[in-house]
Amino acid sequence: MKMFDVYSVYDVELVKGQGTYVYDKAGNKYLDFYGGHAVISIGHTHPHYVGRLTEQIEKLVFYSNSVVNTLQDQLAEKLAQVSGVKGYDLFLVNSGAEANENALKLASFGNGRSKIIALKNGFHGRTSAAVNATDNHKIQASLNKGFEVEYHEIDNVESIITSLKKNDTCAVIVEAIQGIGGMDCITAEALTSISAACKEHNTALILDEVQAGYGRSGSFFAYEIAAIRPDIISMAKGMGNGFPIGGLLINQESYQAKAGMLGTTFGGNHLACVAGLAVLEVIEKENLIHNSKHLGGQIADAIKEIPEVKQLKGRGLMIGAEFDFPIKDLRKHLVHNHMLFTGSSKNPNMLRLLPPLNINPSHADEFITKLKAGIHSYMNKKATA
Repeated sequence: MKMFDVYSVYDVELVKGQGTYVYDKAGNKYLDFYGGHAVISIGHTHPHYVGRLTEQIEKLVFYSNSVVNTLQDQLAEKLAQVSGVKGYDLFLVNSGAEANENALKLASFGNGRSKIIALKNGFHGRTSAAVNATDNHKIQASLNKGFEVEYHEIDNVESIITSLKKNDTCAVIVEAIQGIGGMDCITAEALTSISAACKEHNTALILDEVQAGYGRSGSFFAYEIAAIRPDIISMAKGMGNGFPIGGLLINQESYQAKAGMLGTTFGGNHLACVAGLAVLEVIEKENLIHNSKHLGGQIADAIKEIPEVKQLKGRGLMIGAEFDFPIKDLRKHLVHNHMLFTGSSKNPNMLRLLPPLNINPSHADEFITKLKAGIHSYMNKKATA
């Protein structure tokens, strides 16, 4: 048997991670400024995280949601405390796609509608409903296209409100910072206007914080630039620092739970809850939201001084550096020649940076040094090719 070959991979086998670094089987050390798609929030093998999970593994890894699990309650309480988001209930799942799938389903339960308004270049997952709301027809099968989706430009609030006035929309789903779509940010004014229009027309507002949430943007959630209360907030990626966990925050004023309306076998299991608790404990103790904002700003300022970078997007430690050429080969060059992991996006010219939130100034300096050296050697290599 072999694996079903759907991934484009680098010829690097990683066998160890520590802090902001990962190591291949030959012992080579790489600076990780990608975190496996923004998943590594508190660094690889953080000692508090490892200790908490090890302790729980020795007790109980899993039981289903047919018994009391007070770890779920502890996670909900800690999340409210660290995020500052009050008046929401927590529903736990296993991934970002599953979070958005359940968010869309819950929205439809609420108003009985099925049409979705999404943003161009948005990405919400690969499962049935989530992928239909994703602006990438290449990954949508016929089976996924079971309801109408309108895609609007991120800055065209007027067209969204015009559509909402038809009173036939189930939900508007928005990433406050588009991740794989190209790091474009919606404005506070746009979020405020969309939120008000959703309330007026009985439409759910779903904030997809799968990638931007958990402190990455310099605030706990990226939507917090606006004084709004979304109906549903979806989360995953940095929530478990590598352990599969996702969740929905469900506005108590918008929805009331009914037995069986949502469900999952693995979601909210004992080990997942401890992973989630460990991440929040480290974010709080090490003041990582401030670190994300502070160091993210310093890194952004340094990148702006690089002549080859034409535009900078994002916030906090969710940074997009746009070049005037496709960066696919540059990324490969950075990995193999400068031991630096970075990310890409739907924009072929966009280098996406998503390091752990607990990087320190020396990591930031090392990154800028590697990036400058990598760009220089890559451009020279291109010129002599």
